[in-house]
Amino acid sequence: MKLLIVDDEKRIRALIAKYAAFEGYETDEAEDGMQAVAMCRERRYDLIIMDVMMPELDGFSAVREIRKHSDTPVIMLSARGEEYDRIHGFELGIDDYVVKPFSPKELMMRVGAVLKRSGSGKETEDTVAIDGLTVNFTARRVTVDGQELDLSPKEYDLLFYMVRNRGIALSREKLISDVWGYDFFGDDRTLDTHIKLLRRQLGRYADRITTLRGVGYRFEKE
Repeated sequence: MKLLIVDDEKRIRALIAKYAAFEGYETDEAEDGMQAVAMCRERRYDLIIMDVMMPELDGFSAVREIRKHSDTPVIMLSARGEEYDRIHGFELGIDDYVVKPFSPKELMMRVGAVLKRSGSGKETEDTVAIDGLTVNFTARRVTVDGQELDLSPKEYDLLFYMVRNRGIALSREKLISDVWGYDFFGDDRTLDTHIKLLRRQLGRYADRITTLRGVGYRFEKE
């Protein structure tokens, strides 16, 4: 599932993209309405998260243009919560309206609800089974050959992120920023230590986590 995040504030785009990645969504970003309209003409998205107040072309006008050729679900973001703005948005055909400041976790729940209502549904697996290794994202459970692992919260986060992005080369910088956050003050050794601990826990499946010299790590699909 692919989301388009449209906001003129880079920090907000990065925050939404981070939480979307944890939920298994792919994301593209646009910094204004004009760019969003152009991107929607070139490719298909499963949902658009659109800010209202932006330069070049505001969110409402961008949705009006997008609606001329696409019925992609839209969640509007706005610092204004006036009834008029909400009504105007719904008249344009948006699917939900979220007032800033917002909870990223709640926003992701709204994304899931809108996709479910629209019939898209999230394609991300609730459970991934690779031979005797089973990862259940919803229950936050990991089993190896039927034996449940006892991981630390950050080990769960790191493993879940890598499994969701299995087969993809993940740089150290991306892993640190997406799993620990942009306010992380540690260094690469913290990541390497967690990888070492994860491999130890995974036992005979430790080699699923491949070291990419000079780059980072990859969780192998097969």
